[in-house]
Formats: sequence, C-alpha cells, structure tokens
Amino acid sequence: MSEMVILVDQNDNEVGTGEKMRIHEEGRLHRAFSIFVFNSKGETLLQKRAKSKYHSGGLWSNTCCSHPRPGEDTEQAAHRRLKEEMGFDCDLKKIFAFVYKANLDHNLMEYEFDHVFVGNYDGKVEVNPMEAEDYKWVNVKALKENVEKHPEKYTVWFKIAFNEVLKFLSD
Repeated sequence: MSEMVILVDQNDNEVGTGEKMRIHEEGRLHRAFSIFVFNSKGETLLQKRAKSKYHSGGLWSNTCCSHPRPGEDTEQAAHRRLKEEMGFDCDLKKIFAFVYKANLDHNLMEYEFDHVFVGNYDGKVEVNPMEAEDYKWVNVKALKENVEKHPEKYTVWFKIAFNEVLKFLSD
C-alpha cells in the first residue's frame, strides 16, 4: 500500500493528496514536520537516517521528521512518528514553519511546507532500525560547529531548520 501525503499551497492550505514517492519525483509542494528534542543538559537528539530510506540515507538529521497523513492533524502526526521512529513521546511545541525546495539523491526532490516542533525529554530512546541506524545526544554549540565544518553529513532540511531553532533557543 502506497503512502499518501497532503499537497498544499504556499500558505499551507490543502489542495489535494498524492502518493509520496510520486510527489518526491515530481517535486510538488506538500506538508511535512520536523522535530527537535532537547534534554536537560541542553543537548539535542539527532538520528542517522537508515541507509535504506528512499532519500538522504546515512545522513544525520533532527530527532524525527515525516509527513502527516491525509486527514491527520500535523501535531498528532508528529507525536505518532516520534513514537514510531524513536520509541518515545514527549510534549511538543510548534515554533515556526518554512518552505524549502531541494534536489536530493535518487533523482528525488523535496518541496515541503515544514512545521517545526521542539520538545524536552530525558528518558530512554529506542530507535526503529527501519528509520534510523543510529542516534546521539549532541551539545548544541558543538553541533553548530560540526554542521559548519561538515555540512555534507547532514540532511538539507536539518541545516535550514537548525539555524532557526538556534534563534528560538537564544530568545
């Protein structure tokens, strides 16, 4: 069964649905979300995407990211996927949204209206190996330096959103 995503306009108004792989092949604008989870030490939880993922496999990214299903609220989808990918759930707060377009590997394109959530968590992490091959808690300052030195190790959307998340954290 193919996975469906929500197509949107530049204002995040729903304009239809489409099959996920086809939408990424055609580069059509669709709704997505990214989650950044922090612990009480001020570290953020990164996941290394499974090499088997349809794009960006083996790259480090934020705690969790995905797409809401048609008819599913974006925040509800964020909680669902956080549990499915990382084995836990926590309170989430939406802090901003942005639109980006990027060419990816495997002749795919991301064109997303991405809703960004943050949360806090200090418990156990149990990654789903179909989604992530590794994870780590990273000091935010050290991560910023590493992203600047080695941008090729990180997903496109992570690099865009991370800079905005840092602004939020400094406020």
